[in-house]
Amino acid sequence: MPGETLLIVDDNPVNTKLASITLKVAGYDVHSAGDAYEALEVLQTLRPALILMDLQMPGMDGLTLTRQLRNDPDQRDVRIIAITSYAMKGDEEKALAAGCDGYIPKPIDTRTFAETIAGYLSTDRASA
Repeated sequence: MPGETLLIVDDNPVNTKLASITLKVAGYDVHSAGDAYEALEVLQTLRPALILMDLQMPGMDGLTLTRQLRNDPDQRDVRIIAITSYAMKGDEEKALAAGCDGYIPKPIDTRTFAETIAGYLSTDRASA
């Protein structure tokens, strides 16, 4: 749903830029954070409709941040989609168990990425 606010949490600036440009072209309001701690700062003033969460980050990883957000009454209903380039067997299950609403392996497909995000946004989080 173009116009929605999104947050990309990823420590790789190239991945962030590619996802950001793809989503901005589709009409989304895109913000970014380079790690989990920066994301927590951004989330003090930003209420995104969806967070794209890299799983492998230095310091606090994406799974830990997801669990923390799911325990925060102000953030627990935000859709969180895991996105990782280290797609190993079992990673999707770990992401879903941590509280992610979906999983997208990297590299993203720029032809379908915005449509995939729109699909997550159009689904009620409780039924995702």
